[in-house]
Amino acid sequence: MVLTVSPEQITLPPGSEVTLRYQTWADYEAILKGRRDNAAIKVCFNASTQEIFLIAPMAGHGRRIDILVDLVKALLRHQNRDWDSSPPITLKRGQAAGAEPDACFYIQNWQRVLGKERIDLSQDPPPDLAIEMDLTSLTGLEIYQTLAVPELWIYRQGALTIYVLTQGTYQESPMSPNFPNLSVKSILPKYVERAWSAGSSIALREFEDFLKAR
Repeated sequence: MVLTVSPEQITLPPGSEVTLRYQTWADYEAILKGRRDNAAIKVCFNASTQEIFLIAPMAGHGRRIDILVDLVKALLRHQNRDWDSSPPITLKRGQAAGAEPDACFYIQNWQRVLGKERIDLSQDPPPDLAIEMDLTSLTGLEIYQTLAVPELWIYRQGALTIYVLTQGTYQESPMSPNFPNLSVKSILPKYVERAWSAGSSIALREFEDFLKAR
């Protein structure tokens, strides 16, 4: 597949990542507008480095993020908690940063975003939890710090890393503030990889059985 990057057209082979340097917020907005026919390509912006990142996920990316999201929803249901979740959305803060997490959850703040098609971080809270699936690229923590997302999960090579925002900087944590009573870091990856080998429905049922048995 030919690699093409311009404000009018973006074509990237699956698994590829392109960094555009010396870019402005206007450049970022132009690429977002021109990408409308290829929403599978993720676009991120970091004003401090003047870089735009274009990422074309691989097929395995979608399968793993889907089951991880299903597992989080199953856990929330088991705990009888309310939430609102979103497919990939564009988060922007001022002209400083923009990102598109693979998944995000509003848990404490779910009622504040009901009925909104777009999130405006100048008046809306950031997601309580953002999730990124890194198979061929590395998520930049600085962008999410600027967006002020309280908790960020990054899944890579069968491992889940939890970052918690503390005084404006991410600190790696062994536990999730959103799920303090379960070691999601050690438990969820088992079922994500189980889904890859046995099927999503089987892994999800096994996880639900595990929760009931606790």
